[in-house]
This record gives sequence, C-alpha cells and structure tokens, in this order.
Amino acid sequence: MPTLNIEPLTQAAFAPFGEVIEPAAAKEVHSINEGTATRFDSLARVDVSGADGYPVISLFRAQPRRLPFTVTMLERHPLGSQAFMPLGQAPYLIVVALDVETMPHAFLARPGQGINFHRGTWHHPLLALERESDFLVIDRAGEASNCDEIHLRESWTIEAL
Repeated sequence: MPTLNIEPLTQAAFAPFGEVIEPAAAKEVHSINEGTATRFDSLARVDVSGADGYPVISLFRAQPRRLPFTVTMLERHPLGSQAFMPLGQAPYLIVVALDVETMPHAFLARPGQGINFHRGTWHHPLLALERESDFLVIDRAGEASNCDEIHLRESWTIEAL
C-alpha cells in the first residue's frame, strides 16, 4: 500500500485546495477597539453558491485517530467552501486531492492553523490527533445535496508524524 508523506501546512502548498486560516494570511491588519485588539481581515472566502445556499456555523467534535492510518475514502462539497478552525491546541491532519485519480496530499496543521477548502475540493473527513478536538466550522446549508463521497480504488497509508 503506498504511503503518504506528511507536509507542513503552508499557504503556498495548500493553495490549490483552499486557504490556510492564520494571522500571517491576513490581507489587511487593523488595530480595533481602542487599540485593545487586532483584526486580521480576509483570511478565507466563504462560498455558498446556488440560489438556496446560506452560510452556517457549527461545532464539530472529532475523536483522535491513531497512526498508522489508512485513507480509503474522500468527500467533497460541490456547492460551497468548508472552513475548519480548531478551538484547542492539538495538531491535526488534512488529506486532500486534486481529483480521485491522483495521489492525495497529507498536511500537518499546527495548533492555531485553520483551513478553508475551496468548493469541490476532495478531502478526507477530520483527522484529529492526540485528543478529542473541537472545531468551529463554517459551511453551506440549503436544500440541495452538498456532499459527495467516494471510496478510492487505491488506499493510502499515513505512517507517522
């Protein structure tokens, strides 16, 4: 079974799949609230295409996965982006692919790094590490189905960090 190498999560490496949500990605930075806070603007673009689509904010609680881990399936959201911002300090893994026929990429997100998948990006569901982890999720809701899942013809293993 082929092995996926784990890459650090960076803006440049993740760009084909979405945006990395972290202060360094801000398009603009503003001092607000009489200088007691800093606003990091435009970290990711929320996409809720379609007439009946609207953005929703949810909490996801992910159980930790143990390595080695076998990637056997991927999902995508064809009608909107999907953003994940960890609420704790544990790292997590992100597995993404340009399409279901090519080798996926595995990224290690440091604590404090969130991600926003572009609409239609193939990805594995949450892969929390070390402990149960909560994520703030910004997603699309509406009448139309917005989740496609596929079982891969070839499985991939993530060995260790």
